Amino acid sequence: MVTNVNTSNSNKKVFKPNYMLVEEAHVKNWEAEIEKGKDLEKYWGEKAEQFEWFQKWDKVLDESQKPFYKWFTNGKINLAYNAVDRWIHTDKRNQVAILYANERGDERKLTYYELYREVNKMANALKNLGVEKGDTVSMYLPMCPELLVSILACNKIGAIHSVVYSGLSVGAFVDRMNDAEAKVLITADGTYRRGKIIDLKRIVDEALLKCPTIETTIVVKHTGNPIKISELSGKEIFYERLLEGELDECPVEEMDSEDPLFILYTSGSTGKPKAVLHTTAGYMVGVATTLKTVFDIHDGDLWWCTGDIGWITGHSYLLYGPLLLGTTTLVYEGAPDYPDPGIWWKIVEKYGVTKLYTSPTAVRHLMRYGSKYPTYYNLSSLKILGSVGEPMNPAAWRWLYKNIGYEKTPIMDTWWQTETGMHMISPLPISPLKPGSPTLPLPGVDIDVVDEKGKPVPVGEDGYLVIKRPWPAMFRTLYQDEERFINVYWKDLPGGVYRAGDMARKDEDGYIWIQGRSDDVLKIAGHRVGTSEVEAAFSSHPAVAEAAVIGKSDPVKGQVIKAFVILKEDYQLTTDVIEDLQKHVRYELGPVAVLGEIAQVEKLPKTRSGKIMRRVLRAQEEGRDLGDLSTLEE
Repeated sequence: MVTNVNTSNSNKKVFKPNYMLVEEAHVKNWEAEIEKGKDLEKYWGEKAEQFEWFQKWDKVLDESQKPFYKWFTNGKINLAYNAVDRWIHTDKRNQVAILYANERGDERKLTYYELYREVNKMANALKNLGVEKGDTVSMYLPMCPELLVSILACNKIGAIHSVVYSGLSVGAFVDRMNDAEAKVLITADGTYRRGKIIDLKRIVDEALLKCPTIETTIVVKHTGNPIKISELSGKEIFYERLLEGELDECPVEEMDSEDPLFILYTSGSTGKPKAVLHTTAGYMVGVATTLKTVFDIHDGDLWWCTGDIGWITGHSYLLYGPLLLGTTTLVYEGAPDYPDPGIWWKIVEKYGVTKLYTSPTAVRHLMRYGSKYPTYYNLSSLKILGSVGEPMNPAAWRWLYKNIGYEKTPIMDTWWQTETGMHMISPLPISPLKPGSPTLPLPGVDIDVVDEKGKPVPVGEDGYLVIKRPWPAMFRTLYQDEERFINVYWKDLPGGVYRAGDMARKDEDGYIWIQGRSDDVLKIAGHRVGTSEVEAAFSSHPAVAEAAVIGKSDPVKGQVIKAFVILKEDYQLTTDVIEDLQKHVRYELGPVAVLGEIAQVEKLPKTRSGKIMRRVLRAQEEGRDLGDLSTLEE
């Protein structure tokens, strides 16, 4: 399964596809599928045929008002109908749609028919509260079934949903409520986290003093954290009380293809969060198509995306994608290391998870505990693994492949963004894999690496990652901020291309290697070095669990590297370890890796979706203001 590849310093390998997966893959010929994808309208039009439309589109793609592209113009459709309603008329009616579990061992199952009834009740309840098509409903909920039901209920009646991650502080919560002009808020009495109950209602009570647009607050009794009816204000009602007596049938709202679907705030790794607006049909087609092809979803799969619904990963690939394909999606509420670092693998064994999608941050965190915990469980049900959120360094890739995938389960290392809505660069089960690279742009996606003048860069050289043609799940604008939408994403480079904000390079096979955010690129002695490349070199050392690097000013070199490392258990940053790290990184990257300082830390500043906030490290190092920290994990 393994062949050697010619590289400079690392013993990199290409991992060939598992022939058993190739046999059953939806896409069996990569070159043929890429060729089909060159005709965007024909390719995505064919993918859209898998859904039920109330009125078919006039035109697949309207490019007349660049960069405000439109997909499936004048088509009429409803996402909730396609994700839930249509399955109750098939043999999936009594199949489990949502399998919920939490760190306490509780579980709850909703079949497609049960989900259909719950969504209809909630949709009717929202209408009775005065929610109409185009109104915004915000959710500040834990990872619980009521969150998924509430989102789908909004879809059913044409309301826009805006999910706020339930770990955000009061200030960040208030900003998002007011920016989205939410009419109704759905929250809970609390959420479970590492054996404790986090009191969400207390945070909401404080925040709502500054949220004038909220007319009604709905409270889910989730943890049993005591709230008496007498303690509710006149604008508040319990979720269970709200649904009492509601009909379990609800007319579906026919949505235009371009009607708004949801507002989601970016993680804010580079400053103030942006309100990304996605619309209905293109997002639906892109998300379902990519999940089906990248993770090869079939009947009988049990899909587990560990991402939180408060982020785009949870929207696209925990909720919408799986239900649009009629599969079972596992929803877990809890930390990856509580009550012990084997909890995820216990869940995989208990339920027979077949496809697992997680983040490099989670993998590196679990690597700190060694390889013993996975050995306690039978993980043979897993067929495909996946990675999302940031580049997966080769050391984490190999650990996952060996300890969780038993050296036979491929890893779909995906690159995409909140703004793209769907996978953009990713392998398929038929792809040869190179640890550290998300491989190639997907069929129907046109991506390149260019210089400041918009020209493709030579093989092996760093450049700006750009998307050259529109794609169906693309965001349409930044909510109430079209000027920022244009200036941030479309104006920096010639040719009207979308600038992703990442640096990348291509190898001799056309594989793309993400080097990190363009504002994180180091400039050392005239050379450009990507932060992710340096961090991967550190993480490949046996003592290092995770690393973050920044550039530190140097009068001779311009910049030198300062590294912040989290060491594995039983390691300390001694003089010998520092010297060994210096030699190791220099060996991996060459003389350009000029290390100025290495510091041992217990934690790194990260967004709650797992991205390292290097700007915080830089600001701390230079004694500057830290800026917006609303999405900082702690």
